[in-house]
Amino acid sequence: MLVKLNNIIMFGLIAFFISWILYPIYINLLKKFKFGKTIRETAVTGEKSKIFSQLHEHKQGTPTMWGGIFLIVMALMIGLSYILKDQGFINNTLFNRQETYVLLFGFFSMGLIGLVDDFLNIKWHGTVKWLSAKAKLIGMVVFSAFISRWFYSRLGVDYINFRPLAGKVSLGLFAPIITFFTTIAIVNAINITDGLDGLAGGLMTITLFVLAVILFFNQTYIAATVIAIVIATLVAFMFYNIHPAKIFMWDSWAFALWGLIASLLYFLNMRTGIVIPFIILFGLFIIDLTSSFLQIFWKKYFKKKLFLVAPLHHLFEKKGINETTIVMKAWFIQGILAAITIILLFYQFNKTFVN
Repeated sequence: MLVKLNNIIMFGLIAFFISWILYPIYINLLKKFKFGKTIRETAVTGEKSKIFSQLHEHKQGTPTMWGGIFLIVMALMIGLSYILKDQGFINNTLFNRQETYVLLFGFFSMGLIGLVDDFLNIKWHGTVKWLSAKAKLIGMVVFSAFISRWFYSRLGVDYINFRPLAGKVSLGLFAPIITFFTTIAIVNAINITDGLDGLAGGLMTITLFVLAVILFFNQTYIAATVIAIVIATLVAFMFYNIHPAKIFMWDSWAFALWGLIASLLYFLNMRTGIVIPFIILFGLFIIDLTSSFLQIFWKKYFKKKLFLVAPLHHLFEKKGINETTIVMKAWFIQGILAAITIILLFYQFNKTFVN
């Protein structure tokens, strides 16, 4: 186990230093080709988003499309794993059938779709266009269908375990449908939190650390290594993303993480048979997503806003709370949720780690 931990740390450190070196170069390239943030002019409902534009006008032109380097670093680390295996330093590459095929497929396929969407948003200067939305929807449907088929048909995962409140609940033919809508909810939850400098990056770093711990104690070391690489890349990114941000994430990173985490959560459901701790872990994401959903619902059916602005982190911003204060408090809350999740997993669900 100690050797496996050393390998995970080694890959994480290498990914961190590669990212640290590449970020300044990547940022300069984005500036050169004018791939900068364009402030969104319209909401998804089609109306002008005046409040959002006013709050974030000063961020106009900041380099974006960070997900590009996210994909590059992961590809380099996979290549490095093949070299190290050939030299006899490690036993397995990061591209492993049992643990990472589906994870990496989701990471790269959805990350590329996110890059295309980022480019379209830059080209159209922040206006929500039907083609971009259509491309994202097609990507979501195709990937969700693939994940549903893989876990339901190939692996026989048609249940959710709600211990200790309930036992294993069989979903039957509803499993693919629930998988489909859950994966779409995940990408939107991740994407929505990417609204303040350092917010999404910090929340995801904490969240992914918990998932890496779970994977490690379930002896899925290769998958844990992949997550460690993602964490290392995020930590290096945070140096450039904390207020005032020098680069933004946008859809390319959100889609890549969506593909990875959606696959990972179903993988962990299969390995551990537990769900409730993950609901707690993603609590902030769920709250932010729900606030946006309710805002859209209220506008459509009641012809008025439920909140002054949504999601909630923008509401706090509009209320006059400093952006950095919002981010730091969100990190703190996520740290508490992460601790609760780990405690539940180790004590209430201790059989998970010895099976």
